[in-house]
Amino acid sequence: MDLMQKSIETTTEGPIRCIFFCQFHPVMGPIISCQVPENYISKELLDSISVYIITKSELQRSTITVTLSDYKILGFPVRIDDKKYARNAFQFNLCFVCDSTARTVHYEPVVTKFSDYLTAMEIENSFLSVGALATKLTPILKQVLNDLNTKGECALTVGPTATHLKVVKIRSDPLPVADYQVPVFIKPLPTQQWDLTTQQVAAYIDGFNHIARIAALSDVENSLVKACVQNLIYYGVVALVPLFQYGNVYCTTPKLKVLAQNSPLQKKCLNYVAKSQRQLPCIRDVFRMYAAMTRGTTIRDLCQRFNPSNLRINERKLVQFGVLEEIIRRVHKYPIFLGDNQELQKSLSGAASLDEICCATGVSAQQLEDQLDRDNNVVVLWK
Repeated sequence: MDLMQKSIETTTEGPIRCIFFCQFHPVMGPIISCQVPENYISKELLDSISVYIITKSELQRSTITVTLSDYKILGFPVRIDDKKYARNAFQFNLCFVCDSTARTVHYEPVVTKFSDYLTAMEIENSFLSVGALATKLTPILKQVLNDLNTKGECALTVGPTATHLKVVKIRSDPLPVADYQVPVFIKPLPTQQWDLTTQQVAAYIDGFNHIARIAALSDVENSLVKACVQNLIYYGVVALVPLFQYGNVYCTTPKLKVLAQNSPLQKKCLNYVAKSQRQLPCIRDVFRMYAAMTRGTTIRDLCQRFNPSNLRINERKLVQFGVLEEIIRRVHKYPIFLGDNQELQKSLSGAASLDEICCATGVSAQQLEDQLDRDNNVVVLWK
C-alpha cells in the first residue's frame, strides 16, 4: 500500500472494476460478505488494509480512498449502534474498486448515497444483518456495477425502498481570469437563483466588455468580477474571448474545413453572425472572410475589402463565433524594448501582449501602437 488518502485525485478516468461489501464479524473481524465480480479482492489484501475499511469512530461516515499499487478503493464506513447486534453495533463499508491511476472523486456522492440506502434498509427491516446476505445483495451490486459503467446512473428498487444513483462529472477548475479578457455567454444564464453580485456583473457581459470595464460599469470590485466570471466558466455558462479591436489580427485553424462540410455548424454560424435575423448572410461570404484572415491582415483591412455590412454580416459577431468555435485564433502582438531604459525594458519585455498593456495603462491600442511605431528601440513579436 502506498498511501491512505481522502479525496486525492489523479488525472485519468476509468470504470468501476469491482464493488464489495465488507462487514465486521464479531468473531472473524473484517470480512467481505459479497463482491462483484467474485474473488476480485483477496482476503490477504483485505487484511492488509482492513484498518481503513472498518475504521475507528473518528472516520465513520467519511469517504476514504485507499491507493494501492494496482487498485484504488473508495469506501464510506458506517456504524449502526443498537443493542440487538453483537457488540452492540453493526459496522460495514460498501466499497468501489478502480484502477490505481483512476480518478474517483466523482464516485464519492454515489458511494455515500448507496451506503445510506443500505443503511436505511438495515434499520427498517434488517436487510444486511439477517438472512443470506450474498443472495440478496449480489444482484444489486451487479446492477449498480453494470449501470454505472455503461449509463452513468442506476435506479434501484428493493421492496418499498427506492433510490437513484448518478455519477456527476467533476469539472476541472478554470484558469485565472485576466483584466483584459472578455467574457461571453455561450448558454442562457440559468433561472436558478444566483447571488446578487453575479446578477449585477452578468448585466454587463455582452461579449465585448473586458473584465476591467465590467468592474467599472457594474461598480463591483475587480477581484469579485473575476471570481463571478470564473464561477460562470466552471458551470459552462460563459467562455472567454480576446478583446475585439479593428486592429486585431487573426489566422484560421484546421477547423475552417469543418465549417465548409458541416451543415449544422453552417446554420449555427449564419444565425450567429447575421446583421439581422430577417435576412441571413450567404455561407460563401462568411467562409471567404474567414479564409482571408491571415497574419498581417487586420479586421479593419478585411472590412475595407469585403464591406461586411453589405454582405449582411456583423464583423464583431463573425470574429466572436470564429474564436468560440476555434475556426480562427487571435494573433497577439508582444512588444519588446531593446534600448537602455530599464523601466521600459520591464514593461515591454515580450511577456505581455498589447491587450494586457492597454488594459493596464488605460491607453487605447491605436495610441499605444502609434507610440511604439515611433520608437526605433521597440520590436514586435506576433504569436
